[in-house]
Amino acid sequence: MRFTPTTISGAVIIDLEAHVDERGFFARIVAQDEFAAEGLNAQFVQSSVSWNAQTAVLRGLHYQAAPHGEEKLVRATRGVIFDVIVDLREESPSFGCWFGVELSAENHRQLYIPKGVAHGFQTLVAETEVLYQMTTPFVPDAARGIRWDDPDIAIEWPEAPSRIVSARDAALPLLKDAA
Repeated sequence: MRFTPTTISGAVIIDLEAHVDERGFFARIVAQDEFAAEGLNAQFVQSSVSWNAQTAVLRGLHYQAAPHGEEKLVRATRGVIFDVIVDLREESPSFGCWFGVELSAENHRQLYIPKGVAHGFQTLVAETEVLYQMTTPFVPDAARGIRWDDPDIAIEWPEAPSRIVSARDAALPLLKDAA
């Protein structure tokens, strides 16, 4: 695995090192010793999948409030997403900043997201599946989010004639109003 830091402290792009032969390829997606050498937690206790039927489905930006903050490892197992994170850690030099990267079944790229960072994505093709691994179980009462279109954050989402956003996500607060 190749680990590449992003502009958000503690967030890392992970590119797989595939062993290719006539059958296809084999690659590790998690190795605790390699993650630990990079200062990353690989103690995943929950995995979830998001299947998205259409192009321009937008989910997020979600996080869990302390003390239930979670690290996440995200990858697209089918299709393509534009994956976005926003730093919510007030003490961080990148507080309020965003970072985006394309994750696809073809590029096999993963994004490691630290605690205190909100996450969301937009599908770029129909029938996209996203796999999440988390270091903390989901706690419904700790579920939080901020608006995907917060003008102060100004995420440059890919163009879409219309986005499919849930009523819940559309009603999330702006960062400046989030508790």
